[in-house]
Amino acid sequence: MWKHLLAAVAGLWLAGGAVAAPLPKIAVTDLAYEEKVEEYFRVVAASSKESVRASRSSVSASSSDKYFEAEGTTVRIDRGELRRFTADIKGEMIKSGRYQVMQGKAFTATKNNEKLFDVISRIKRGDFKGADYVLFGSVSSIDVRTEGNPVPGSSVISYQRSMELVADFSLINTRTFAVKAGFSAMGEGSDVRLVGQEGAIVHFNMGKVVSELSKSLGANAVSQLAEQFPVNGGAPEAAARSDAPVARPAAPAQPEEVMVFTPTPAPAK
Repeated sequence: MWKHLLAAVAGLWLAGGAVAAPLPKIAVTDLAYEEKVEEYFRVVAASSKESVRASRSSVSASSSDKYFEAEGTTVRIDRGELRRFTADIKGEMIKSGRYQVMQGKAFTATKNNEKLFDVISRIKRGDFKGADYVLFGSVSSIDVRTEGNPVPGSSVISYQRSMELVADFSLINTRTFAVKAGFSAMGEGSDVRLVGQEGAIVHFNMGKVVSELSKSLGANAVSQLAEQFPVNGGAPEAAARSDAPVARPAAPAQPEEVMVFTPTPAPAK
């Protein structure tokens, strides 16, 4: 009976050892952006004042005019988050089966949003509770172009509206604040319309453009994340490799000593 009990316990222990490690929990922030905004201003102000004083012996009058004009440029830093390009990043991470995506707390607007890029402060504040890592992204460039080219052999003009977005990402450990991965990812989308008359109003499908951009950005970002932060059975492969025994190079084979005996011819009789 004791043999069967010990065998059952051993089987349970071995089965427990075969269970894969839990997936790393990653929270994905919305894409932060910072933009320098310049605004032109021109101010013109004019005023006029007249007064008359009269007495029994005299009458006096006075007037004054004031004119003020100024122009220039004001510069301000606009910070915020784009909340429409991270859904496909989360979707690609879930489809890979390598990560558990956590929902972080949306950034709360502060004065000039100065704390938006301070992700360490946001981690300490508890914005990403339960997450092992935070994938923080910020927009580095966004470009929208419209081009028109004639189709050879016809009077049709091909108009194309394209959008391209590049974002920088950092994967940060929420306990040690160590950066485990850092990369730039790009997404792009476009829509093409054929118009038979030059100067006609072209209506592009911007929903299609944004959808294509978001999907390609998600695929590119998760592909680079897997390259720099691969996981093996739920644990980062780098950690798994550090626990594995170090393979030592085989010692070079020692040459074997070979003795060759040459038979001595027998003396002639």
